[in-house]
Formats: sequence, structure tokens, C-alpha cells
Amino acid sequence: MIRGLSALALLGAAACGDTTLFDPMERQPKGRPFAASAFFEDGRAMRTPPPGAVPRERLVQNRALTQGRSGDQDVTEIPIPLTRAVLALGRRKFDIYCATCHGILGDGHSPVAEKMSLRPPPSLHERRGMKAGHYFQVASNGFGLMPGYAAELTVPERWAVVAYLRALQMSQDAPLALAPAQEREKLEREPRR
Repeated sequence: MIRGLSALALLGAAACGDTTLFDPMERQPKGRPFAASAFFEDGRAMRTPPPGAVPRERLVQNRALTQGRSGDQDVTEIPIPLTRAVLALGRRKFDIYCATCHGILGDGHSPVAEKMSLRPPPSLHERRGMKAGHYFQVASNGFGLMPGYAAELTVPERWAVVAYLRALQMSQDAPLALAPAQEREKLEREPRR
């Protein structure tokens, strides 16, 4: 009878979400931020980072670069030099992180999007009027059901994705006259749909 009651009490505690009974990480001694500690000479539990430690995304007093904002406005221009290498990097990262849901063309058509009946990802071509800083912030922090990718993509990688997205958007209805002469000739020979 007593064993049965003990088992019932343990089950009740587990059902209430009390993990301290089962999780040794919860029971172990640890220092909390700003708490006192007798272990260290200075009496503080929180430690100073070692010399030379650099945060993953430190503020460099350039909000346009690190946050996509200038004052209280989203930046309109991409604050890194645009090169072929930046676009290639942006394409690689877009294909890995964005195309899964938004589609390889950014049009919102992908196998994953087809399964998202509640709220499918939007076409990124319909949102061309958005400023570059907005796209950077969405890539950093997420939007709606989309997670942020600040942990996966560095600041320059996120700007490269924004640059590639701009190229994708431009490519969808760019006039033939903007194509280089060789490419224009090839395109003119292709059958029209």
C-alpha cells in the first residue's frame, strides 16, 4: 500500500511539471547571474569574459549594418559592397535557409509550402516595396511563423541573402534590354511561353 502511494505521489509530481525530482541539472549547485559566490575571491558568481573574447555580433555603432535601421527607419540600401562573390554567397545561403519554404525563385512555391495550409509562406516578389532593412530584420529575427536566422547566418551573410533576394526580384520582370548582349541573343532565340 505504501509503495503504491509513493508511486502515485511521484507520478503526481511528474504530472505537475516538477522536474527537480528527475533532472539532476536542476538540483546541481550553480551560480546565478548577479548572485554572491563564496567560490571566487571577488565574491561574485558572474564572471568577466576572458581577455580578447568577442561576442558573436557585437555592436559596432553602425545600426545600418547590424540592425538594418538608421534612426527609426529601415535602411533602403544594402550597407555592404555588392560583388559577384556576395551574390554567390547570398544564393548559397538563400538556397539553404530560404528556398525550403519560399521556393528556389522566392515565389512561395516549394514542397514545404504546399504542406503549410494554415499560413503558407508568401511570394517574396509581391513584397518588392519593402526596404532592404526590413528583409534584413526578418532574416535576423523572423516574422510570423518564420524563425530568425541570426544564430545561423552572420551579419554579412544576411546582407548577402538580401542582395540575392533583390537580384531575384529584379530578374522576374527585368526588361530584355538590361541583359548583356550575348545573353540577350540567347534569350531572343528561346521560344516564348
